[in-house]
Amino acid sequence: MFERLLTLFNSPAPRQALPEPDAKLALGTLLVRTAMADKAYVFEEVQQIDKILAAANALNPIEAARMRATCEELARQLPDDTDLAVIIRDSVDYAERLGTVEALWRVVLADGVTDTREAALVDLVEDQLGVARSDSEAARAAAVIP
Repeated sequence: MFERLLTLFNSPAPRQALPEPDAKLALGTLLVRTAMADKAYVFEEVQQIDKILAAANALNPIEAARMRATCEELARQLPDDTDLAVIIRDSVDYAERLGTVEALWRVVLADGVTDTREAALVDLVEDQLGVARSDSEAARAAAVIP
């Protein structure tokens, strides 16, 4: 009996199945991946992601944090950033895609350091979203955090 109890405690918890990403989860996952691109996922970035998710999805802070946690798991498990960008591109209009680029820049700028790996990921996503370079530059300028 003791051995069965030990087996129960030592068994990994079963993983819950992750939802199929829609445009909202794709955005959150790209925000997380952008923040993690420089291998430094810091509080300011997490805080900014939560703010973006809350505003974009009419969530309270706890709901936004839960959504971010789901997006963090998706970021670890999904193989390709371009697939996530395509989900967004095929689901929303140009203005919302431009808003996605601005949100990504807000995350890049949240910690006060613009890392080249983060910027490169935003450039890749911007291209996949079909956002014009001039519009992306305007979105970056609008993303400046006071």
